[in-house]
Formats: sequence, C-alpha cells, structure tokens
Amino acid sequence: MAISKVYTKTGDNGTTSLVGGVKVSKTNPRIEAYGTVDELSAHLGMLASLMKDGEDKDLIIRTQCNLFTVCSYLATDKTKTPLAKTYTISADETTLLEHHIDEINAGIPVQRSFILPGGSHEAALAHVARTVCRRAERRIFLLGETTKLAPEITHYINRLSDYLFVLARKLNFVEGVSDIAWTK
Repeated sequence: MAISKVYTKTGDNGTTSLVGGVKVSKTNPRIEAYGTVDELSAHLGMLASLMKDGEDKDLIIRTQCNLFTVCSYLATDKTKTPLAKTYTISADETTLLEHHIDEINAGIPVQRSFILPGGSHEAALAHVARTVCRRAERRIFLLGETTKLAPEITHYINRLSDYLFVLARKLNFVEGVSDIAWTK
C-alpha cells in the first residue's frame, strides 16, 4: 500500500470520512474513540523508544499494532461497510495481556497502598499511557451506548490499562526506584 498524499483538504470544514466513505463530524463519538486510541498508541511509542530491547518492549510494539486494528474497527461504520471487511482483536490478545500481568505481579513487591503515578521516566510514561488508555475506554463505552461493538475491543482496552499499571511498577522496580505511596 502506497500513501502518496498526507493531506486531502476534505476535513477543513470539520468533517472526516470513516472507513467506507461515510462522512461524520470530527466531534463524533466514533472519532473521539479512535482518536483517543491513536493518542494512546503515540504514548506507547514514546515509552517504547526509551525501553531496552526485550519482552516488555516487544509487547508494547505488538500492542501498538493491536491498537491500530482497534482504530480501524472503530473507524468503520458497520451499518455501511460489510463486517467481513472489518477487523477486531482476538480474545487471545487479552489472554496474553493477562499472562503478562500475572507474570509481572509475581516478580514485583506486593502493593500495600495506593501509589502515585511517577518514579522512573519510563514508569511515569507507562502511567501516562495508562490514564490515556482509561480515557480511550470511556470513549469506547460512550460510543457503545449507541453502536454495537465487539466485546473483544472493550475487554482488550480494559486489560491493557491493567497491564500498563503493573508494567509501570515493574519498570520502577527494575530501575531500583520505589513506587510513590499515596499519603493522606
């Protein structure tokens, strides 16, 4: 696939096209949902750029690919485009996140209090990505109030925020940086 032109000028009036050509406002809940997922992917790209090569970085890059799939799914009006032409996330991807969550939790100290986002640079970025992930989840559920969505999408996004939380804790632990405990 070759993309030769970045701008089309068709969005200058505040509308954009979904996959399949349906025109909608740029403030449409569908655009808000996939735009926030795209923002999440950008934060994960920043995090990955600072991480050492290894399993965690590989999973972040795999997650970015999955998020691109989520964006394409959310950018498609299923009433106008045949379902056979849309993609979704396999439940196996959510199971993979759960496996990594359990593996990380087994290798870091038990959490004994609420913690504040922060610590090492990478952990702080993982926390930022986690909060953007939660916002994406809210936007997707808002869209789901008026549009039927594949449950695999919401399951995956929900689990991803959990993964990013434990990843942040692991990144602090590996760097020898203590999590910042919340105090009253």
